Amino acid sequence: MTWLIPVPFFLHGLLMVVDEVIHEKRGLQAWERRGHPLDSLTVMACFYFIQFFAPTEANVWSYLALSVFSTVFITKDEWVHHKECGAFEQWLHAVLFILHPIALFLAYYLWITGKLAWLRVGLPVVATVLFLYQLLRWNISWKQK
Repeated sequence: MTWLIPVPFFLHGLLMVVDEVIHEKRGLQAWERRGHPLDSLTVMACFYFIQFFAPTEANVWSYLALSVFSTVFITKDEWVHHKECGAFEQWLHAVLFILHPIALFLAYYLWITGKLAWLRVGLPVVATVLFLYQLLRWNISWKQK
């Protein structure tokens, strides 16, 4: 069943692309342009942590703290999204909020078991690409709305 582990990561990535397409159509306010890269930064912190630290007891607790922080932090915009977003985008966010802790738990599982090392190595790379895209596209862009 190990072959199923990448599925939530790929689904999460695909839905993030759909979310970015929606952002292109509706544009982003300043708070979202700054907030979305910060969301990605919290995920990067988790994924890089498991790349550079062994799963000792103290590090497991540190990863848990980073994961809980990231899971709560990504919901920060929902107070305003209900006014800015359509029903489909709100539903999409709900699905992403469900997948987020699942992905972080699966990353933890990969870390402590050593399984699918290729995926564990790829996760911070993909998160970094998304972060850089969001940072450059939404904050250093020639086409702000």
